Amino acid sequence: MSLAAPSSLLKVKEMHGRGRGMVAPQPLKAGQIVLRDSPILLYSALPFITQSLSSSSSMSASYFCDHCFRTLPLPVQGDSTLSQVSCPSCCHYRFCSSNCLSKALKSSHSSSWACQALSRLRANSLLLEQPLERQVQARFLIAAYSLAHISPSDFQIMLSLQGSPDDATIAAAKFLHPLIESLALSSPLNGFSLELTSALLAKDKLNAFGIMQPFSIDDDQRFVRAYGIYPYASFFNHDCLPNSCRFDYVDTNPPDDSHNTDIIIRMIHDVPQGREICLSYFPVNENYSSRQKRLSEDYGFTCHCDRCNVESNWSDNDSVEDNAEDEDENMDEDRSEASDTDNNPIGDNNDFPHAYFFLKYMCDRTNCWGTLAPLPPQGDTPSNVMECNVCGKLKSDDDFEIDKGQDEVPMED
Repeated sequence: MSLAAPSSLLKVKEMHGRGRGMVAPQPLKAGQIVLRDSPILLYSALPFITQSLSSSSSMSASYFCDHCFRTLPLPVQGDSTLSQVSCPSCCHYRFCSSNCLSKALKSSHSSSWACQALSRLRANSLLLEQPLERQVQARFLIAAYSLAHISPSDFQIMLSLQGSPDDATIAAAKFLHPLIESLALSSPLNGFSLELTSALLAKDKLNAFGIMQPFSIDDDQRFVRAYGIYPYASFFNHDCLPNSCRFDYVDTNPPDDSHNTDIIIRMIHDVPQGREICLSYFPVNENYSSRQKRLSEDYGFTCHCDRCNVESNWSDNDSVEDNAEDEDENMDEDRSEASDTDNNPIGDNNDFPHAYFFLKYMCDRTNCWGTLAPLPPQGDTPSNVMECNVCGKLKSDDDFEIDKGQDEVPMED
């Protein structure tokens, strides 16, 4: 099963050496929303053991609904509020409202198999001894097998996404497949096999988007609260100097909004017709060696974007290579030169071509490292206010900060 482009603002195209990608079939403006995508699959990224609220780890400092993944208040001893919205089949999983519970009972908790599997995996000492990655993969497989029953068409869409088993996913499948099979439950779907398990893990590895914990200025180690498979967003390729970025508003949408886990792709700056639209798969402040390591290990490719081609020639002891903060200091010296490149945000003729990008489009808030993109234009009028896709900070082109109401974007200091 193949997916067509989701709107007239994007075109799916086979990119030489890059697989499928998204290109602009027409000129696109800064701040323009080119995609709003809903997940076909969501699953928790927390280890099973963090259900114990006595844990002092940072992961237990937040508590999330197991359907919409909004932040829940930590329960107070003796308060039975949360138990009123627990799954009736597996009481370990809690929801922010009866509405979310009702939706979960029609999706992720719709079958007794899924609930029993999740409960039994929580008690499996062999799995609990494994790294977090294995525990999360087990959750993904339960969600994927359930999806095959709930929505066979979405399951086929997931299988159509890019990603083939490699040594890592095959090794994971060899461990997890018999573990799930040992639950002594009826087969989750026709064709349940080691080969299918390997294929599913490969799709997850290349296509899952992380939904992060809320931003905190006091914590530089944000963790992933959940992962989602977004069928259209998965078509965007990576670039270390992206021209678009992803926004989500998991905790800020109204409580009755069933689309709070949607992700939105907005343009960072203007692009011409025919240009590929790219995201960065991680914060843009990472240095060359770190980026290449992550891309190779997590996605199986070496990046040859313009930025990487420049940085690959830098010496290993270059301060910009080794320390992102030193890189910002170097760019400050080039501010006047970079300001002359407004019509060319990347500054192709500069020895340091991404100086302007960092100056204008990277959030300078402590422990953030998010990317700034203009707010959506009003009609034909572009916005001169940019929003950070991590902390929600608003900033004008004149570099002054805008005070934003908490009901719109979270601002946790």
